Amino acid sequence: MSRIPPIDLHAHIRPDIAPSELTALESLVFAATRSLAEAEQVSARADPWTIWGVGCHPGLARAQKAFSSGRFCNLIATTPSVNEVGLDGTSRVPIARQLQTFESILDVLQDNPRITSIHSTGATQSILDSLQKRPIRGAVLHWWLGDEEQTRRAVGMGCYFSVNSSMLRHNEILDLIPPDRVLTETDHPFGDRQAARPRRPGSVADVESALARRHDLPPGQIRQRLWSNLADLVASAGCAAQLPRQIRVLLAST
Repeated sequence: MSRIPPIDLHAHIRPDIAPSELTALESLVFAATRSLAEAEQVSARADPWTIWGVGCHPGLARAQKAFSSGRFCNLIATTPSVNEVGLDGTSRVPIARQLQTFESILDVLQDNPRITSIHSTGATQSILDSLQKRPIRGAVLHWWLGDEEQTRRAVGMGCYFSVNSSMLRHNEILDLIPPDRVLTETDHPFGDRQAARPRRPGSVADVESALARRHDLPPGQIRQRLWSNLADLVASAGCAAQLPRQIRVLLAST
């Protein structure tokens, strides 16, 4: 890539996608997996601009039941990304099981920090309570919809926030997120249903434009600002060594 690519911190991508399709996105994409089994499918991939995360979606009973702290620890050894984990208050999966899984993950991440994309639908307070008890470096609240008090608490705890097009109508939340804690995401194919076409991972132009207006930045500077935020996040998590070389180089230049 000859330019600074857009950042998509959270997108769902087929594990068997062709490498050429990912290259064609011309974006840095952090791909979320929904189970340890799916993470194992992609663990040998070496896509230069796609970071495959290790996930265990709180809304999927099979993924939750099959979770193993040992398997999780082994899988994160070669990736800087845990994506996606957390809690879901709308899921039929018992919250006690979700909490057991999430807190086991946080226990591992306290000693092995990673960029961690956290799902919090219907469970924003419980997510913050868990992070308060088991603080980690590198926490990113994806598609965050907490109230004012919870959002201020999350900011005070050092969390970052990844924003998709569906969040752009929530000014009351965006007003509370400091400009140095924000990143872009699509949550493709879920969080970009309101986005301009083409709807695909890495297509965050509408979110970038909205953030540029909100923070009174020229359109050409907002992406640089987002890369600077990502560099700070990587430094906070201390996981630069797990990133592909070309991404480390670009981060070092921001």
